[in-house]
Amino acid sequence: MTVQEIKMQLRQSGNAELPALLDLYRKDERAGVRKLVWEAERRRTALEAEYARLEAMTAYEKEYERLGIICGIDEAGRGPLAGPVAAAAVVLPKGCRICYVNDSKKLSEKKREALYEEIMEQALSVGVGLVGPKRIDEINILQATYEAMREAVGNLSVRPDVCLNDAVTIPGLSDSIRQIPIVKGDAKSLSIAAASIIAKVTRDRLMREYEKSYPGYGFGGHKGYGSKEHIEAIRQLGVTPIHRRSFLKNFQLSQ
Repeated sequence: MTVQEIKMQLRQSGNAELPALLDLYRKDERAGVRKLVWEAERRRTALEAEYARLEAMTAYEKEYERLGIICGIDEAGRGPLAGPVAAAAVVLPKGCRICYVNDSKKLSEKKREALYEEIMEQALSVGVGLVGPKRIDEINILQATYEAMREAVGNLSVRPDVCLNDAVTIPGLSDSIRQIPIVKGDAKSLSIAAASIIAKVTRDRLMREYEKSYPGYGFGGHKGYGSKEHIEAIRQLGVTPIHRRSFLKNFQLSQ
């Protein structure tokens, strides 16, 4: 086989086939083939490490699966000066493993977008909750976050028995649903990590749409967070309907 043919074969081989192919081509003395084998072995090692990481991230799911349907819950957008707070609730099928799912803050925007599609395809159910700036100003950001989380659970097509939450216990959720708050849960639970990606991508997409409605503020870039660019835009252009006025009190801004 030519080096190019071997390259295609190694790329297209599944995890079960790869070890035998590597054993075969390690005997090939061509420099190009040796390089391909080295690269494939690196990919295989990285993939094995990823599988091990994913298994570790299912510890809570395995611990509570005897209780029934498990849902992961997380939020995005508690800190920005503008836009809604978003929450997501995700129910993954038992045994589900989606490579590279992690705390959304640790992923690039491109990777989050790709994983969003995969999660939406594989999940048994996904619910999203959004609470806007006016409501945030009325009840404060913590209560608005809880409200978004309750809405997300309510929008699921299946009723969860257990909610794995990122560090919080959600008030007002049904007493029949057991809640498990996990500190830094988006890095420890696959279900919570999936929810963090759904919440983050949902909110980021909405902020990019706001960029069209309110040009000049840079919402598509900073997503409403208090960047220097954003604060300067408020000073020059004023406050929009999507700004959280209660968050602007510490700034010398025209409201």
